[in-house]
Amino acid sequence: MKRTLIWIGALLAGALLGLLGIEWLNDTVSYIASIYTRLFQLLAVPTIVLAVITTFATFGSKGSGKIFGRTLTYTLLTTFAAAAVGVLLFVLIAPGNLPSSQLTAFAPNLNTLSSPPSYSSHLISIIPNNIVKPFLEGNVLSLLLLAFAAGIGLSKLPDTENKQVVVKGLLGLQELLFVLIHWLIWTLPLGIVAFSAQLSAQLSAGVVADSIGKYVLVVLGGNVIQFFVVLPLFLLFRGLNPVHVLSKMMPAVLMALFTKSSAATLPVTMNTAENRLGIQQNIARFVLPICTTINMNGCAAFIVVTSLFVMQNGGIPLTLTSMLFWIVISVISAIGNAGVPMGCFFLTLSLMSGIGAPVAILGIILPIYTIIDMVETAENVWSDSCVAAAVDHDFQ
Repeated sequence: MKRTLIWIGALLAGALLGLLGIEWLNDTVSYIASIYTRLFQLLAVPTIVLAVITTFATFGSKGSGKIFGRTLTYTLLTTFAAAAVGVLLFVLIAPGNLPSSQLTAFAPNLNTLSSPPSYSSHLISIIPNNIVKPFLEGNVLSLLLLAFAAGIGLSKLPDTENKQVVVKGLLGLQELLFVLIHWLIWTLPLGIVAFSAQLSAQLSAGVVADSIGKYVLVVLGGNVIQFFVVLPLFLLFRGLNPVHVLSKMMPAVLMALFTKSSAATLPVTMNTAENRLGIQQNIARFVLPICTTINMNGCAAFIVVTSLFVMQNGGIPLTLTSMLFWIVISVISAIGNAGVPMGCFFLTLSLMSGIGAPVAILGIILPIYTIIDMVETAENVWSDSCVAAAVDHDFQ
């Protein structure tokens, strides 16, 4: 409770600093925020790899397979629900088309972005052809494949001294990693001040526009419903108290809000799940790295709503069948998306480019995507926490 109050105080202090509009202060907090983001990204990669390898190696692929099955089932369930809620709101609120003059005016925003790869290229890039490259690039899906292979391979080895040395070495590295994470979390109030001030300065500078208010209402409204209604109901059906789970996981959810990266937030999510929520260590260290990679509720909702909005503006008819089809596409795409900032934006841009839709609309969305990305990431980490809590409850 004390730590949560300190974090909330840091949040409010940062917001006030950002509203002052002092240029040197804004530059300073942006610098500090960048440092914290890089540090969490640094710890995220070894956290994912070591967690998966040690879980498989210690508990065997058979027991892990049952945990993975539950994790995948709950992930698909919550992600489909998020996409369906987004489509339902899109139909009810019915955002109108944008004038062609607005599309022309905002199209240059896309020029600042590199051309997105095709989705097939994205899938091919998951298969590593170099054992070092995924670590250098932070390719989470490739790292998961390597970790699965190494962990299962270790579990199949005879129980010899060599195997024990390797497993104990990996467990030792994991313990060292969590000491470093603990140190970083101890200094985190400074980082929260910086993140909050950075956001506050951006808002006061007019980052948020209201030209596509109904679209933003659909996206953010869908995230809010998923966050406060759908996921709590999911926990209630599993026999868990959603208020208790959310209160314990709030540090991770707040961290996700500011880092805009569920992968970068993973060290905090795992630490919070184990030490505050009381999830079993083997469950938390196996389920959460997987959820960070495939459980993208907010991303699925963004992809389906944005795709429908872009296609509608391009004159593509939206039937019930096509909407159901894009729900499936959005869920599959979200599962294959990396948990990094703007991952959903680039993925949607790639999908819309592939069907010839007017992607200039994404240039209008770009200036306000920072806010959308923050809310989505917080929802993703909250969903990860719900899945981990449910799996832990199942295996108690």
